[in-house]
Amino acid sequence: MDSKTPLPSTADKMKSVKEVWDKAAAGPKKDAALKHYQAAEKAQTAKNDAECNRELDAAKHALA
Repeated sequence: MDSKTPLPSTADKMKSVKEVWDKAAAGPKKDAALKHYQAAEKAQTAKNDAECNRELDAAKHALA
């Protein structure tokens, strides 16, 4: 990544993960990702971007 390319905002990352989650097939991976996504929502509400990003990464990993 170019050093001039801005990192996606937490809100953009939330939207992206939600879109992937919406398209995922039902099953244990989707269930695990939902738990991480919900934790990310709570972290975002608490204005804890670091925790929110960790949970979003975990949600993406669960869906992989």
